[in-house]
Amino acid sequence: MSRRRSEHSPAPTTADATLLLLTVEEAARRLGIGRTTCFALVASGELESVKVGSLRRIPADALVAYVGHLRGAAVSSMRGV
Repeated sequence: MSRRRSEHSPAPTTADATLLLLTVEEAARRLGIGRTTCFALVASGELESVKVGSLRRIPADALVAYVGHLRGAAVSSMRGV
């Protein structure tokens, strides 16, 4: 008898808010941007990432820092600074 995946493990799209390190896809989903855009942010260094073995991961607090940077830039441009 075959087992159905949903009976024994969470769905692959289940978000775990307690994760400290996120995949690029998970980070993109949390930021509400596309996967390609998120990869570009990582490649440019705008979004911090770390290597874990051969895997590239984004620290969850890097998302907060990135959004804070965007907010600061928006405020500065509104003030004409």
